[in-house]
Amino acid sequence: MPTTAEEPGRAARPRVAVLFGGRSSEHAVSCVTAAGVLQAIDTAKYDVVPIGIAKNGQWSLVDADPASWSLRSSTLPEVAVSDDSVVLSSQDGSSELVAHGPGSLPRSLGRIDVVLPLLHGPFGEDGTLQGLLEMADVRYVGAGVLASAVGMDKHYMKVVFAAAGLEVGPYEVITDRQWRRDPQACLARAGALDFPLFVKPARAGSSMGITRVTDPAQLPAAIEAARLHDPKVVVEAGITGREIEVAVLQGRGTQDPRTSQPGEIAVRDGGHEWYDFEAKYVDGAAVDLSCPADLPADISARVRDLAGAAFEAVGGEGLSRVDFFYTQDGKLIINEINTMPGFTPVSMYPQMWAKSGLPYTELIDELITLALQRPTGLR
Repeated sequence: MPTTAEEPGRAARPRVAVLFGGRSSEHAVSCVTAAGVLQAIDTAKYDVVPIGIAKNGQWSLVDADPASWSLRSSTLPEVAVSDDSVVLSSQDGSSELVAHGPGSLPRSLGRIDVVLPLLHGPFGEDGTLQGLLEMADVRYVGAGVLASAVGMDKHYMKVVFAAAGLEVGPYEVITDRQWRRDPQACLARAGALDFPLFVKPARAGSSMGITRVTDPAQLPAAIEAARLHDPKVVVEAGITGREIEVAVLQGRGTQDPRTSQPGEIAVRDGGHEWYDFEAKYVDGAAVDLSCPADLPADISARVRDLAGAAFEAVGGEGLSRVDFFYTQDGKLIINEINTMPGFTPVSMYPQMWAKSGLPYTELIDELITLALQRPTGLR
């Protein structure tokens, strides 16, 4: 059942609002992430308040049972619209949840000390929610407004990385205005890249709306498929190389970011040409993760340094996963940073930390601790 108000007579524990669902196309992925966290979070240490955001944007108290939000026989979970809604109220430096229902007076559900925003995609991972929490003076786990926005937009992410001296692959950006005004010019720019191409929504994740294109004739349909998720599209030249990932965790105080052992993703033969949504979340047998990846010692150290540099370049806080291509000629080309990576127990980010000596429950605890130690506002 949903957690409501604080229990009388109990010693105060930090109250953690686990926020998930949301308005983006990654709604179901967010629910699955929340299932893993609700299963593992230390409820003896934290008072957990699960809050679901329906696809229409409504906030409500929801079932704390992780089974309600897990993948069940490939059925995607979804936060339903409720008769009762919840809002976040802030006054005099204190924040609380307030419930509203038809025909009843608003009622307080108690204070909130920190929000764990397990939202993926726009309206959650892109700085919009982070701005709301900053204005409400509520501490939260993860990247701030700017880092979240840059980390969500594959275009500006690449601009920032290149400015920081990180190598990025060839790409083209197609804005909504450019596509509507002169689609042939857009196709010409994209088609000049080396095939295969990956056509992506600029501000989406979890492989939503991505198409692998091997022929110029496939480009218009691929761009339209990406535009269903975002009017701004990024077209990337395919890079031949091993896919190496590093999990980054903010350091305590003035310490440098911490990096995990590098991991390597290998998509097994049969059914998946690349690391798509089905391979990530549905077909558990489709992917192998090797951690630590079988890399020369100098390359392993180098990719960890570059992951930390990418985290610092965007102004990262809390957590991020940084993805690279390791090419045959020894280059490490950065693909992207994800400021709220998949966080189920079998997701790559927690797995890499587990294999680096930080188990899942302890990782959640560390992220909450970092958030509680960090002030809101300019920092």
